[in-house]
Amino acid sequence: MKCAFIGLGVMGYPMAGHLQRNGFHTTVYNRTTAKAQQWVKDYGGDAAETPREAATGADVVLVCVGNDDDVRSVFYGDDGLLASIAENTIVIDHTTASAELARELSDEVHNRVAYFLDAPVSGGQQGAENGALTAMIGGDRDAFDDAQAALKCYCKTREYMGPAGHGQLAKMVNQVCIAGVVQGLAEGLQLARKVGLDADTLIRAISQGAAGSWQMQNRYQTMWKGQYEHGFAVDWMRKDLKIALEEADRNGLSMPLTALVDQFYAEVQQMGGSRWDTSSLLARLEKHT
Repeated sequence: MKCAFIGLGVMGYPMAGHLQRNGFHTTVYNRTTAKAQQWVKDYGGDAAETPREAATGADVVLVCVGNDDDVRSVFYGDDGLLASIAENTIVIDHTTASAELARELSDEVHNRVAYFLDAPVSGGQQGAENGALTAMIGGDRDAFDDAQAALKCYCKTREYMGPAGHGQLAKMVNQVCIAGVVQGLAEGLQLARKVGLDADTLIRAISQGAAGSWQMQNRYQTMWKGQYEHGFAVDWMRKDLKIALEEADRNGLSMPLTALVDQFYAEVQQMGGSRWDTSSLLARLEKHT
């Protein structure tokens, strides 16, 4: 099976590497050519000059870029992947984007007698590097089954959510839940510091009960130390929360906590924390004390 991987950011670079190392001959494309060339040096495989070239002859075409506009830029046009995919190709978009875009792309791919999956992932850079991501997947059920061999190279968990767009809808829920948890953890740690509790002892006491979370286990130490130059960037979270809030608005729903935390992240951006990890909500609280 031949793969094309388009987008070599902090997630895509190791994801494509896992494919190549697991025996899938992979051709990559990245807007920055030097990064694609470095990937070839690190993993083997090939680099292409356009998405169209990368997708030519591929059985599975995978995309992991920034936002809706970035996705459209690699799908459409004379140099886009849609110009070269063959019948029965499986196209998988790992970008966290809108459900509307997923449904649009599904129609475009189906018009070419091929298959589409919207498959945003969770787990961050660490999960991508360790091959332990979670994928929430919408689209063609048969394609989901056929793509398992490739997806399991870097996804520990792969859940089929429903028709096109449902993967993106599930990722919105994921990000909404994370936002609330991180704000609660930030407030809890601020209180713990103020009243003189030892962080390590505190987390041992509460992390195994109802208060426990991935964020608590993996972020409390760096939050306590004020270390945020790592992880999932605030800019990315704000992009994801914007998508979720817009979807809620289309459905006549109010998400006041999500909207509030989104504004807190805007304050973190104003503090110079655009590339800080999302756990930097504690830095905002401490600035105001």
